[in-house]
Amino acid sequence: MVIYLNLVMLYVFAVLIVMEESVVKRVDPQGRVSIPIEWRKGWKSDKVVMRRLGDRIELTPIEPVSPSSLFDSIEIGDEVDFTDPHSLRKALLESRRR
Repeated sequence: MVIYLNLVMLYVFAVLIVMEESVVKRVDPQGRVSIPIEWRKGWKSDKVVMRRLGDRIELTPIEPVSPSSLFDSIEIGDEVDFTDPHSLRKALLESRRR
């Protein structure tokens, strides 16, 4: 009886730990689901990446990238016309080959 009771208590304890981070939400007609504010407090952005994993959906917050971290990351020649997307694309492809 004591062993059985301990196993039941262990099971209940394990379920409580797992359920601590679980929430049941209703999907509205537009397909929206609200994410609890407590879960979003540490996020630095309001954008997420959604991945479909079979019958599950994974949401991962996107961390913002500082524009200054991109400086000098790609070298492009002076002859590139930045208003022409074809010229810019060609220059980017050439820079990858180097």
